[in-house]
Amino acid sequence: MAGPGAGAGRGAGGVATVDIQLYDATLRDGMQGEGMSLSAREKVRVARRLDELGVHVIEAGFPASNPKELEVFELLSREPFAHADVAAFGMTRRRDVAAGEDPALRVLAESFAPVCTLVGKTWGLHLDKVVRVGRDENLAMIAESVAYLTGEGKRVVYDAEHFFDGYRDDPGYALACLRAAVEGGAETVALCDTNGSSLPGQVADAVVTAVAALDGAAHVAIHPHDDAGCGVANAIVAVEAGATQVQGTMNGVGERTGNANLVTIIANLQLKLGHRVIAPEQLARLTETAHFVDELLNVAPNPRQPYVGRNAFVHKGGLHAAGVRADPATFEHIAPEAVGNVSDVLVSELAGRHAVADKAGGAGLSVDDAAVARILDRVKDLEHAGYQFEAAEGSFELLMRKETGEYEPLFRLESWRVIVEQRADGKVDTEATIKLWVDGERYVRTAEGNGPVHALDSALRAAIGAIHPHLRDIELVNFRVRILDETKGSDAVIRVIVDASDGTETWGTMGVSTNLIEASWQALVDSLEFGMQPGREAHALSRQGVRPA
Repeated sequence: MAGPGAGAGRGAGGVATVDIQLYDATLRDGMQGEGMSLSAREKVRVARRLDELGVHVIEAGFPASNPKELEVFELLSREPFAHADVAAFGMTRRRDVAAGEDPALRVLAESFAPVCTLVGKTWGLHLDKVVRVGRDENLAMIAESVAYLTGEGKRVVYDAEHFFDGYRDDPGYALACLRAAVEGGAETVALCDTNGSSLPGQVADAVVTAVAALDGAAHVAIHPHDDAGCGVANAIVAVEAGATQVQGTMNGVGERTGNANLVTIIANLQLKLGHRVIAPEQLARLTETAHFVDELLNVAPNPRQPYVGRNAFVHKGGLHAAGVRADPATFEHIAPEAVGNVSDVLVSELAGRHAVADKAGGAGLSVDDAAVARILDRVKDLEHAGYQFEAAEGSFELLMRKETGEYEPLFRLESWRVIVEQRADGKVDTEATIKLWVDGERYVRTAEGNGPVHALDSALRAAIGAIHPHLRDIELVNFRVRILDETKGSDAVIRVIVDASDGTETWGTMGVSTNLIEASWQALVDSLEFGMQPGREAHALSRQGVRPA
């Protein structure tokens, strides 16, 4: 195969020079991470998205392990995948048991999955301390297990567990394990850095040797973990050393510190090394797919994740913002659209006039130099008081509207009150009362909630929900609290950030106060007012088939 092509740099796609196969282990290896859990049907939803992304092999799980995994395979057997093959995961036969009589191997053989991945021992330490079998017996277990499944018509991937540790301990035996799998008919041998202990130089050396030793008899795959922070780097150097399959998980989920992040690997292979691993239109769905998996796992997407994070192409300093305006290549290593992300300029005390003007234009506001100066001065004053607008774009747009005279409040507040009562039986009751004015009419509403913010939100919606039906579409999806001066303890200034969504768009708003409930109220009101700005309510009603009056 040809070596990596040129094309590193911003927007470089290059011409495909090597066909690198993508093997996703999110549904099995990824689920071993703390707090990671998906139902059978949720696993199917992830598999569909991976197929749409262009992943070649989806490791769906260990069908012999539990009833839920069997249900996953039953559901997947009815799915028409366009790009991906499903892989069933299992282990080599037990010692002193013929491969054809091993119940777990028979489950794999009877599975609909065309690919079977078998994990086997490669490191002498595990043979001595864990499975307690001799080296020759281990080689027989590998070869016979692979041969049984290939004889049943399966394509087999041999998962050489702890390969790099074993290679450093006894390179001859580690390579003998690979040869045993190939002799049994394995299509691919995966070199696993199971403990995540290896550094890129060690991985490159071992992969070069393994590729040469097998001499084209099987594909060589890399399966890195991230314990030393080198998961992605190890995958890249393995490809450069001759590996033709890369295994990883979406967003790097997995046990301990996680697996190699397949999201980052895909972008690096295609945009930096010139390998066409998926189609450009599929690559443009990378951000969307990464965030979808996080959402199903109930994990907030990492804003700093390479390529797909919210901050991956965000600029804060005035010099950077000015450079990107002149030519995005000055401060962006690729075109964000290539991976489905967007460029943005954060507004802060470091931002320049152009950044504010751009934000105003994006909100449909017309600003002159005097307005921009007022906005910047206001931002600097508020940030000194503890505000931070990077994650509160909704509050910043409202600030701009106030400074340009294009702000219309939802209501005029008279007062609000929250009562929290804990009973002797341990039950806590929360009640909020608000008094406000809309178009000269006074509204008083009381509502209960499971906490102060919920009660205030419920009372506010009860008061103005009939006037603004779009409020039904707006939901709070995240709530974060930050103490700004820890030395003051409970008397410290608190920043609250609320994320809200109308099902199409998500935005952040903020409140700052020494009173947690007051800061929460500020953020809550901003979230609703931003969602009700001109154009948004009409857009929401049109999605529901309602024609605004």
